[in-house]
Order: sequence, then C-alpha cells, then structure tokens
Amino acid sequence: MGSVGAKEVPVLLSPEGLRVDGRRLDELRPLRIQAGPLHQADGSAFVEWGANKVMAAVYGPREVHPRHLQQNNKAVIQCKYNMAAFSVDERKRPGLDRRSQEISKVIAEAFESVVFAEEFPRTSIDIYIEVLQANAGTRCAGLVAASVALADAGIPMVDLLPAVAVGKVAGEIALDLKKEEDNFGEADLPMALVPQSGRLVLLQMEGHMTPEELSKALDLGVVGCKSIYEKMKGALRDRYTVEPSAAAEAA
Repeated sequence: MGSVGAKEVPVLLSPEGLRVDGRRLDELRPLRIQAGPLHQADGSAFVEWGANKVMAAVYGPREVHPRHLQQNNKAVIQCKYNMAAFSVDERKRPGLDRRSQEISKVIAEAFESVVFAEEFPRTSIDIYIEVLQANAGTRCAGLVAASVALADAGIPMVDLLPAVAVGKVAGEIALDLKKEEDNFGEADLPMALVPQSGRLVLLQMEGHMTPEELSKALDLGVVGCKSIYEKMKGALRDRYTVEPSAAAEAA
C-alpha cells in the first residue's frame, strides 16, 4: 500500500484480477429497482445499487413554474438532483451545490432527447431525484430511477434510459465503479444510451484514457447498460403485472 497525501490508497485489483468487493472487471454491483413506491407522485422509482440508495419522483405534465419558462410548442423538462446531507460519510451541506446543479442540468438534457415533449405544450414535467445514500455512480443511479419513474407516470418516451459508469482502475477498464475505485482510480466515464439504437445521450469523463481504452470502456458500458435495461423493464413489469388470482377476484 502507498499513500497520497494523508489518504491511504487501497489495493484496487488483486493478483487474481478481482476488485475491492470481489467483483470481476466486467461485473455490475447488485441492482434492485422498485417502480411506484410513492403514491402521491405521478410516477416514482427506488433504486438500490450497491450501497447507493436513490429515490426519484415525477410530477406532470402540469402548469409551468416559473411561468416565463413555458414553451408554446413543447413541455419543459425540469430536474432537481439532490444529495441528502446524511447520504455521505462526512455530512454534506444541505441544499443544491454546484455539482448538484450540473448533474440536474445534464439529466434534464438527457431526457429532453427521448421524451415526446411536443405532445404536452405549455406544461412542465418535473423530475426530483433524492440520493439517500451515496457510494459512487449516483448520477447514473439517479438517471435510472428517473427513467423508470417517468415510465411509471405514463410519460411517452422513445425508450427507457439505462446508465452506468465505466472507469480505469489499476490500469484496467472496469464496469460500475464503487467509492474506492472512483476516488483512487485513473478515470471515470458515466454514460447513458437509448438501447435499441445505441445512441448516447450522456457521456462525461474525468481522468485520462487512451483511444483504445476509451473504445473498450464504451463497449463495456453498452453491455452494462443492456443488462440494467432488462432490470428496468422487469421493475415495470412487476409493478403492472396482475396475478391471475387477483384478476379473478377483481372480476
């Protein structure tokens, strides 16, 4: 082990090629998605992804606030991403900081490219994402939760938007970074895409990768997104599938 300043650097990759939590380089953290946990929202979703716990709620289409943001030809998509003060080890200052504002804007722009906003002119579709517990990859977890919440609200979209972060850890390309890998790795690449077409709607990078490493990271991210996409569809199926016994009772 070495150290960077006062921080001790953990061993990120074992000689057997396993990561700090025992995963392989191409393996996702455990992911659980629940659609519709909030009854007062038009649509909602809860995502538990590794140690991340994220809730999303969607309201609308509804009247635009503030009114000057109203657009005559389509709905305005507004997103508020927030990390609760208790979501991280060191207490975070409550309220929107610069990072939260940036992530809110990026997520809203991602959904503008897939939501059929022109069907709801002069209205607002409001997305609220609350990170209750954070362990790296929260923007991707928030985007997944918001996508399922939009579908739960019945908002028409081109498709669901799976998202995942790929990174460079101990010189190797790894899928779905956790906190230690995010803190001490060499690069982090959050991405989101439309599964059927492969069109990227979110792509950011911190750190450095060679062109070959970037190509490998994108390929690994696409595979990860497709796996997450199946879990998103499964959550919505679970929400709206009526058991035969329940259907018989309703009849």
